[in-house]
Amino acid sequence: MTDKNFCMSSYLMYRYIYDAEKDFGMPHQLIDLSFERAPIKTADELIEFLESEIKKATSDGGAALALSGGIDSAILAYFMPKGGKTYTFRCIVDGKKVLDESERAAYYAEKCKLKNKVINVHWNDVESVINDLMKLKGAPVHSIETQIYIAAKRAAADGFKKFIFGENADIIFGGMDGLLAKDWLFGEFVERYSYIMPYKVLKNPQLPLKPFYEFEKDGRIDGHDFINKYFRQEALGTYNNACDCAGIKFVGPYSKTYLATPIDYARIRGGESKYLIREAYKKLYPNENIPPKIPMPRPVNEWFENWKGPARREFIPHCTDNMSGNQKWMVWCLEKFLNLIEGEDNE
Repeated sequence: MTDKNFCMSSYLMYRYIYDAEKDFGMPHQLIDLSFERAPIKTADELIEFLESEIKKATSDGGAALALSGGIDSAILAYFMPKGGKTYTFRCIVDGKKVLDESERAAYYAEKCKLKNKVINVHWNDVESVINDLMKLKGAPVHSIETQIYIAAKRAAADGFKKFIFGENADIIFGGMDGLLAKDWLFGEFVERYSYIMPYKVLKNPQLPLKPFYEFEKDGRIDGHDFINKYFRQEALGTYNNACDCAGIKFVGPYSKTYLATPIDYARIRGGESKYLIREAYKKLYPNENIPPKIPMPRPVNEWFENWKGPARREFIPHCTDNMSGNQKWMVWCLEKFLNLIEGEDNE
């Protein structure tokens, strides 16, 4: 059923359309989460499973690894065949220094005897591919989706059939420490999790709270339970769409697992986020310090520094004036998608 107002509001709050029955007037992707997953209780079990998955994915020589500077992909790199290929994303903003993981990624590649290629991403690259991604998804996209696609396209052109990512490690194993920082009251968690409240942007907003009510208990929401459905579904949709669009298969070894013990909030809130992955990393790299956690770099603050905000009739004028770069991306992308499906985008 076409429900434009719902879909706009769902995207702004959750970064995807969570209801399979509603769309913008064209089918949209919604990842099925019912696939089989391995129970993980210890770091040793996690190591054993990830090693097995990497061996299966690379057995025919047709898989490459997306390598960042973080511990999730470093663990996967440890199991890659010697001489295997890795790709690292690096966003470029002319005249400005932005976050760059390529040096740390190159360190892991050298340590594991892998061949690393850095994929530079400029703003014009983002603009050149975003329409294809939105058409396939049937919805606006995540700000990391374009660079995943650009790197996946390069890997496919280099002859690879599968692209391995460390995605879902943070969601499953307690890496989203901000969302797990306290015992949340219902309203607090709605405000903390929602990317943009629709009434701050749209002239005809909705407030689709069904996902939150699904996990409400006695006026509270368990952050880990919530993100392991709705954040995980959004994240897997992002990676699968980018890889599908590039003609390569997404492989996510962590996404095929689940934490089979109660999550240890005391350890996470004491500064030890994703403690099982930290333990696994120290077993494989005993002499290495654990690097600080960095989300996939994308210089949205720089890219949208001079953007004046949306012009379409659906949006409140000047609604993006005080927004972060990530929020501006979402409003910009939503407007661009609306123009695309209504035939107003000439790119």
